Amino acid sequence: MKDSIFKTFAVAFGLCIVCSVIVSVAAVSLKPKQDENKQLDKQINILRAAGLVDAKESPNAAQVKDLFSQIESVVVNIETGDAVADVDTQNVDPKNVTKLPKDQDPAGIGSRPNEAVVYLVKENGVIQTIVLPVFGRGLWSTMYGFIALKGDFKTVANLTFYDQLETAGLGGEIANPKWTQKWIDKTAVDDSGKPVIKVIKGNVDPASPNANEQVDGISGATLTGNGVTKTVEYWLGENGFGPYLNKLRSGN
Repeated sequence: MKDSIFKTFAVAFGLCIVCSVIVSVAAVSLKPKQDENKQLDKQINILRAAGLVDAKESPNAAQVKDLFSQIESVVVNIETGDAVADVDTQNVDPKNVTKLPKDQDPAGIGSRPNEAVVYLVKENGVIQTIVLPVFGRGLWSTMYGFIALKGDFKTVANLTFYDQLETAGLGGEIANPKWTQKWIDKTAVDDSGKPVIKVIKGNVDPASPNANEQVDGISGATLTGNGVTKTVEYWLGENGFGPYLNKLRSGN
């Protein structure tokens, strides 16, 4: 009886070891492909935000590479708002960050990168669309996405989220094109450059004088909507891309 119990545990232990090795090997071998797919999805979202790919389209890697040739990538010093010419867009240091005190961190991100890559769509040398990376805290997760502004640097061209873990069917609807399309043509910042756009509770009243600065809330996801508002406000504001956008508006 004792031998039988010992053999049972030995077989179970050995099986666990073998399965652990198989899972570990699979995870390590598949990681490069997973990273590649994650990068491809991020690029597709940039293209969607830029208006070069429809929300329902899923281009392959070759198509993405071709479409990306129409976009100019620029490294921006977030604090000064200057373009950084001596840093390659593929080599921005993710550890080059500034820790944010709580009273300066409405988006709940903890720290802000000192340099970030923005994406420009130009026509005859004139910026038609600018795509800005944004991220901030929702109800359950950090939400990563892109907001695109038109050439006036005030009007929303598009909004996309490519990485978030909000509640499916509720807060997770921030990634649904049916909701993100409600941002298109809304006024993101006023003439002074101050962010004004907000996700409200309920539906926007078309008769409201502030209707063009408001976006319909998602039923049952008020806190996620508040997180999106704070995220966009932060990144379009003076501690985010505000200095860079102000220079673009002034023609610098």
